[in-house]
Amino acid sequence: MQHDSLTEETLRTFLAAFYAKVQRDPLIGPVFARVIPDGDWPRHLTVIQDFWSSVLLKSGRYKGNPFGKHQRLSELTPAHFARWLALFEHTATEVFSTDVAVLLTERANRIGDSLKAGLFFRPEGLEHDC
Repeated sequence: MQHDSLTEETLRTFLAAFYAKVQRDPLIGPVFARVIPDGDWPRHLTVIQDFWSSVLLKSGRYKGNPFGKHQRLSELTPAHFARWLALFEHTATEVFSTDVAVLLTERANRIGDSLKAGLFFRPEGLEHDC
């Protein structure tokens, strides 16, 4: 059943389905497995729920630093972000109606682009500071 509205409950349903796929994915699953032990997934999902609730529903619950968390993962590449976004979009279209899925994926792409810019963009000349 596709949901027509974005609420805390439908967001929770979406995130559970999405991160189940993430954990099984051959490219990004191992990255997550290295930093989130199996027993920590419930806590991680709560943090992720708070993040997306703050971004999409303006709840203000998330107080973390997503850039700092990702910056510590030296193995990340743009391919990891592309796979994460593909799974995100696929799951969004399974769980939500088109309008809601588009809202989620547009926001995820903007956040992903921002993270990628901070993690991977290196303007020429900056690596050779005076």
